[in-house]
Amino acid sequence: MSLSWTAVSARRLDRNHLAATPGTDPASIATAMSGVHAQILTAGELSIGLRLPGSTNASVRSAIWDDRTLVKSHGPRGTVHLLPTADIPLWTGALSAVPTGRQLQGPDSRLTPGQTDEVVAAVGRVLADDALTIDELDTAVVAETGPWAGDLVMPAFQTMWPRWRQALSTAGHRGALCFGPNRGRKVTYTNPHRWLPGFTPMNGDDALAELVFRYLHAYGPATPQHFARWMAGPVGWANTLFARLTERLEAVELDGEKMWVNAGDTDFPDTAPEGVRLLPYFDGYGIACQPRERLFAGKAFERALARGQAGNYPLLLVDGTVTGVWHQRRSGRKTAITVETLTPLSNRQRGELEARAERIGEFHGGPATLELGPVTVGAHA
Repeated sequence: MSLSWTAVSARRLDRNHLAATPGTDPASIATAMSGVHAQILTAGELSIGLRLPGSTNASVRSAIWDDRTLVKSHGPRGTVHLLPTADIPLWTGALSAVPTGRQLQGPDSRLTPGQTDEVVAAVGRVLADDALTIDELDTAVVAETGPWAGDLVMPAFQTMWPRWRQALSTAGHRGALCFGPNRGRKVTYTNPHRWLPGFTPMNGDDALAELVFRYLHAYGPATPQHFARWMAGPVGWANTLFARLTERLEAVELDGEKMWVNAGDTDFPDTAPEGVRLLPYFDGYGIACQPRERLFAGKAFERALARGQAGNYPLLLVDGTVTGVWHQRRSGRKTAITVETLTPLSNRQRGELEARAERIGEFHGGPATLELGPVTVGAHA
């Protein structure tokens, strides 16, 4: 089956709740997107809000901290994500089964596998009924394990961090740690069992298979290499994973390249994607959709990526393809939005862009202004 880029884009937009089918609640959107990147929490909140009519930043935050239908934790690539609380068993099972990459620490400073296990267990215990800042967690973990965990061996931000922090994201992947509500300006950590009591991580093989199916549903067709990039796993591992699932996948072709969809999931729209959309930093659509050269076509490949890396600029999408970048500056309740377009907009598209800007203002709880012109803010580091 040979697919066109327009058909692929139209289906991805719809399945990401960016087209005709809006989301129903924050958790369902996070499920559809296979997690919402939230390294910048306000950007993650906006990713959900732009897919959920009538929502505000307060209502999305309530889903995290009050209703607890979302959990803020370490997700794919070790980065912070908003994940559906009901899917914690799936994500912890899958993420803890992804092969680890190259060791960033030297032999004298890294944790041994046994020490990693000890740290993760200690983190789970000290956070079982509490939320601690990172400094409080330093003290508690060292008290639970031993002085070796507190050795200042990790260079970080012109200082040194204790040895145990190498296992911070590992503790998240294994289900021992997630983020708690901020204490003033300080981040806190807690145990996800407080969100979903008594959960057990899924079997790793089963969880990874389910994650492949969800990824292909939202962002397919795709190759094992695309999945490996999204998960920050080895390509050989992804090849083996897809080979194991061959009977549940179906081969298609996009631009002459063999790719995969879920078996039987071969319905694609007959109409081309239409519409103007503004996506915030690290929105999953810009990160997970491949081939990247197709999504970031022409000038966008240089302007809207940072050395080939997606997510570092908020994106202007026109008819399913990146055609510019944008920036928002907030002052009190007001939001000033600047959009830099790489291709001219029609009058209809300009009107739709104005409506998208107004929606962002509504999400933040105030008015928004729109200006077309150069975005002078650099890539987010």
